[in-house]
Amino acid sequence: MDISSPGDLWDRVTGSQPDPASWLVLATAAVALAAVLWRPVWQVARNAVTIAHEGGHGLVALLTGRRLDGIRLHSDTSGLTVSRGKPTGAGMILTAAAGYPAPSLLGLGGAWLLAAGHITALLWGATGLLAVMLVMIRNAYGVLTVLVTGALFFCVSWLTGPDVQAVFAYGVVWFLLLGGVRPVFELQAKRRRYGRRGLPFGSGGTAAGGAPDSDADQLARLTHAPAAVWLFLFHTVTLCSLTGGGRWLLGL
Repeated sequence: MDISSPGDLWDRVTGSQPDPASWLVLATAAVALAAVLWRPVWQVARNAVTIAHEGGHGLVALLTGRRLDGIRLHSDTSGLTVSRGKPTGAGMILTAAAGYPAPSLLGLGGAWLLAAGHITALLWGATGLLAVMLVMIRNAYGVLTVLVTGALFFCVSWLTGPDVQAVFAYGVVWFLLLGGVRPVFELQAKRRRYGRRGLPFGSGGTAAGGAPDSDADQLARLTHAPAAVWLFLFHTVTLCSLTGGGRWLLGL
């Protein structure tokens, strides 16, 4: 990046860049889809979805007035966000509900930026969000994951040209849109497996010994609405985000 003054940097970040060729947009979509569907790659790439998932919990916890104690990211791509506040009420419900939609909503926001030509702004914005999140990470693997991801965004935004930035940005946004859909189906399948074992059901239609720590089951206990209702909401948000974001990216 050729920057000679702070003004040049500001113009570069806030300015617009040319749209990539249509074949390139389709190619990045195909690569992102392969990363989501091919299990060996997904097991690694899912770390990025977990970062967005736990970041969504953390952001909404702060916005609703809860105290965010920390975020942990694990090598099995699971995560945990701990916040303090009332154990019930709107703040707790919104915090618990924010995780699964977060990757898809981030992808939707990224698609909007890319449709407007703000490729560099997206890369720098993502770098800034990762830097803020790093402060709240409370385990070594989580620190390593966020550092590596943030360094990748920074290097691409600072050291590469417009073509490489476009490929990377479109690939990331496609991955968030597509990758945000799969975890909801994985959670649904997990709950179905527990149901086949004949486990008793608790309040709100949750499996008492099944997936009690899942977001959907926690929300069922908080709201007394069946976990299936929350799964439907997660599916709706993720699939609608994929549809809307995909249309923006494809220029439809």
